[in-house]
Amino acid sequence: MDRFDVAFRRVADTRGGTTVPTEARLPRGARRLRAAAAWFTTPLLPDDYLTLISPLWSARELRGRIVEVVPEAGDAATLVIEPGWGWPFDSAPGQYIGIAVEVDGRFHWRSYSLTSPPTRRQRHVAVTVKAMPEGFLSQHLVSGVAPGTVVRLAAPRGEFVLPDPPPPRILFLTAGSGLTPVMAMLRTLARRRTLPDVVLVHSAPDAGEVLFGGEIDRLSAEHPGLRVHEQHTRRDGRLDLAALDTVCADWREREAWVCGPNAMLDEAERVWGDAGLARRLHVERFSADLTGGEAEGGTVTFGASGREVEVDGATTLLEAGESAGVALPFGCRTGICHSCTVPLRSGAVRDLRDGTEHRIGRGAPAEKVQTCVTAAAGDCVLDA
Repeated sequence: MDRFDVAFRRVADTRGGTTVPTEARLPRGARRLRAAAAWFTTPLLPDDYLTLISPLWSARELRGRIVEVVPEAGDAATLVIEPGWGWPFDSAPGQYIGIAVEVDGRFHWRSYSLTSPPTRRQRHVAVTVKAMPEGFLSQHLVSGVAPGTVVRLAAPRGEFVLPDPPPPRILFLTAGSGLTPVMAMLRTLARRRTLPDVVLVHSAPDAGEVLFGGEIDRLSAEHPGLRVHEQHTRRDGRLDLAALDTVCADWREREAWVCGPNAMLDEAERVWGDAGLARRLHVERFSADLTGGEAEGGTVTFGASGREVEVDGATTLLEAGESAGVALPFGCRTGICHSCTVPLRSGAVRDLRDGTEHRIGRGAPAEKVQTCVTAAAGDCVLDA
């Protein structure tokens, strides 16, 4: 039993109550009973009373409780979370979830890859967060959040997933915290005892900063099909993907999952594209490249609530909404999944990836924009 299993078993006994579906999934009789209770408790709903008993008993939103914070290598930590009512335990290895933590009276949302393998046997999930120098929330989650903290959750999403059954030959190419979604895949393969011919090539500054280093060593010792190459960049320099043959001679014959810094992902797409193997490459980006354009900033008005916020040209519309307390939809926060699109009713915004401007005049039809990669290019009104 590895440290990951121990942590989950240690917190398993802290659970109270049972997992209950959200209102939409409740049996018909339960829905009728809840409706009757709502009539008697108006203007309060049964949900208002249930959350007094347990903050996780909510049918209005997904919630969770942090039950353990496990320090990891490289200024990172694994958050073990007990989800509340309605949480779907049918995620795919490699997906991410949204987490909102209240800091100074305001909820801040971020997305993190699940590092726990999907299983219904253990009623907890885990994400591993690396504290970034410029990351306000990541710093708080690694060193400031306390066990017992109740957080808001968004259900698992993402297409960077491992199929079932897995392909017979796999290459995982990761760097830094890009290892986190792949770790969920490795743990899933190991638990199912279906770990095929796998090569893991991982880059980190040195051996002491390799996430899950001890567990990876144990997995490679227990599973002959797993081969690991660690690139310690302080000593050996950055891995040149043009010379990938030196660490994985048969990479062209493998299905590849690649996650890490944008520069590495761009290089991987070029290498696989030049080899005519783009269809075998699966890429996960943790951040969008927002260096392709600049915006002027302005006043962003959110039409549904009437709230306004003044922002500069480097603040995305999604961040502007969160700073104003407006709950905008989001998913990957990198411009890939298009979950964050909302209608631009009037005004101008600019796509920070390539500088493309979207401008809507008065009376013109609204145009949907991706709020996670666009910023105000003057005053604008969003239909949100």
